[in-house]
Amino acid sequence: MTMNHRLYLVLGAIVAFSVCAEDMPKTPFDGTTPVTVETKTFRLVINPDATAKSLIVKATGEEMLEPREGLPVFASTQIRPFNNEIRLVQQAKRTTYPANRVRREGDLIFIGFETAPYQVAVRVTETEAGYATFRPERLISNTTDEHQYYHWNLDVPPIDSFRLLQLPVKDRANFGDWLNVMWDDHAFVGVIGGTPYMDVDNEKRWGFRKLTVESLKDFGITNGVAVLAVESQRERFLDQIDAVERDLGLPRGVQSRRDSRLNASLYWTHGDFKPENVDALLSYLKKGGFRMLLVYYSGIVKAKGWHELPDYRWDNGWDEAKLTAALKRFHDEGISVGLHTLQTFIGITSSYVTPEADHRLALVKHFTLARPLPLSEEPCEVFVEENPVAAPMHPKCRVLKFGTEVLSYEGYTTTRPYKFTGVKRRHFGTHAKAHPLGEIGGVLGISEAGAVSSYVNQDSSLQDEIAEKIAAIYRCGLDFLYFDGSENANTPCTVNISLSQYRCVNACTAQSGKAPLFTQGCAKSHFGWHFQSGANAFDVFGPEIFKQKIIEYPYAAAQRLAKDFTRVDFGWWGFWPAQLDGPPPAQEGLFRSGRRTVGTQPDIWEYGTSKAAAFDCPATMQFSLSTLQKHRRTDDILETIRRWEDVRARKWLTPEQKELLKDPAREFHLVDDGKGGYDLVEWKQLDVAGDKWTPVRAFLYERHGKRVVAYWHIADKARLVLPNGLPTLEAENMKTLESDLSEAEIVRAFAAAKIE
Repeated sequence: MTMNHRLYLVLGAIVAFSVCAEDMPKTPFDGTTPVTVETKTFRLVINPDATAKSLIVKATGEEMLEPREGLPVFASTQIRPFNNEIRLVQQAKRTTYPANRVRREGDLIFIGFETAPYQVAVRVTETEAGYATFRPERLISNTTDEHQYYHWNLDVPPIDSFRLLQLPVKDRANFGDWLNVMWDDHAFVGVIGGTPYMDVDNEKRWGFRKLTVESLKDFGITNGVAVLAVESQRERFLDQIDAVERDLGLPRGVQSRRDSRLNASLYWTHGDFKPENVDALLSYLKKGGFRMLLVYYSGIVKAKGWHELPDYRWDNGWDEAKLTAALKRFHDEGISVGLHTLQTFIGITSSYVTPEADHRLALVKHFTLARPLPLSEEPCEVFVEENPVAAPMHPKCRVLKFGTEVLSYEGYTTTRPYKFTGVKRRHFGTHAKAHPLGEIGGVLGISEAGAVSSYVNQDSSLQDEIAEKIAAIYRCGLDFLYFDGSENANTPCTVNISLSQYRCVNACTAQSGKAPLFTQGCAKSHFGWHFQSGANAFDVFGPEIFKQKIIEYPYAAAQRLAKDFTRVDFGWWGFWPAQLDGPPPAQEGLFRSGRRTVGTQPDIWEYGTSKAAAFDCPATMQFSLSTLQKHRRTDDILETIRRWEDVRARKWLTPEQKELLKDPAREFHLVDDGKGGYDLVEWKQLDVAGDKWTPVRAFLYERHGKRVVAYWHIADKARLVLPNGLPTLEAENMKTLESDLSEAEIVRAFAAAKIE
């Protein structure tokens, strides 16, 4: 059985309890003896009543817990009280029973709960690396008293989830909510899940956070693993997490984050990725100093729509041999290549949907036919037992699936008899069929990204099948993956978002023999920290609002992700030529064809890439060969990026320079110093001819005691006539003018300039 198959198996049945004497703790709970879990880096003490008492960082002696609320370290949750006499008293609602007694014998901690008539035995492993693991080993009945469960026929204990670690960790300067770690420069405490199936969470409280790890019934209560990692220094803490990943067989997230290539920006392409374009792509990659190439799936496999993944058939002239040879050429030039895919998407024109819809497509709401649905005239009505309230009403998402047929609807009733109205058969070209009374179907999950795809049912084998198809492309020599559409996974999202990605990572690793250097994705959940070390990128913003949105989104995210020891991708950035004529830019600032725009300019991207570099982050830039050839400032823009990519690769920036760059109100420029290095200068944009929105852009900075103006035409060329004895400038590509005039005099001169 492969790792991928082992990960997919859903061990839904709860392990049956045992009443054998050897399962019970050999010494009864005495209510006086605390439980201690201790490694070389920490000492955790649990009171006899199961509340958290103390967590000491040994290197510093610091206390990390806030014990005043008396939070239990363990808890058991049932969807409702099950044992007979208790449910006659308590409400029929989801009920959590806190642990109220613990006892340790060897490597086992025995845990009892308020009211609930069972115990859980948890195996603790205190490792040489300094972390500890907690694994639920078995569930034990407290008694054979028939009144506890009476004569009910059910698996006992009926635990819905088991909280196998819950600690009230005092607030520190930083909290990383992805890895679930509280830290500052002197102490680090991580409460982490050790398998993809854990529900890992936190809750902000007064002066502390409650950090929790739960195992879930539907994935096997006794399959859970919680990790407690504690250290006093950042790199030692990451070393400890690296040991966790090695020991538990997890992807190597720490190793990936430490790779020198992780701060490299990405050149993104799709339709241009063809065998005959390899030389052209390499030429532009070198001009921009790129070490990473990201290929949208439609550059390699056939796709009808922008967000539609049909059947992963080769396209654009590629086959396995040609792709393998091309990727080797990129590698020989020091370029790592990744695949941008949508692993949860199923194209509506694919064989998975038409003419017979696959049984593994995701249904977001289930319905049972209340009347048979014969082959009939259209439009018709579909009667169902359940209330359709909250069924989608967006015109492109009103889609039902029963059996292998897909149907559309116009509306529905929310009083009995419940029915969908205006139903049309053979939607998406599927075959119409008769459907019997009682058949279960539902609303088909339709992608909000263009409504040209359906979603994978994560509780089926379809995600594994798609993962294998992605891996067949990856094994040709790809290096990393971008998981777009990752938010479209079944609940619980805390499990399935990262599990859908992890299946692809495992399949790619198995087929190629090498794990991805990193992955990125548009959504993440806890376990994904171990492989999604590239974090995420942001969507495209137009030139007019680019700088504002850089601060609003990726700049803010970089500060947050840094608390999880992770970089963020400051892309995606659109590459547009200037448009001098037409109506003003769209009010929201998004690029719209035919509207006036300054287009992508060197200063715009320099602002973004410099802010990214301040956080050791890259950006992804979206190019097409035709636009690169058409844009009049392509060379200047690529030279700007090349300098900043060189700075990244050399790790040239000092901590002090990074702090300067982080100021959102200040803009900086890299100047070639003529000695193979750079000068970092602050520059300010000048009004040209009395208005910043002119075809000439100009920026003023000081260097070696002189004022310098960098200037260029955004789309063509023009003469810039300056007063005060300054020369007339030929504005085209980026040039510089040095002057002994004061800053105020230069500002006035450019504001009074005339453009001819």
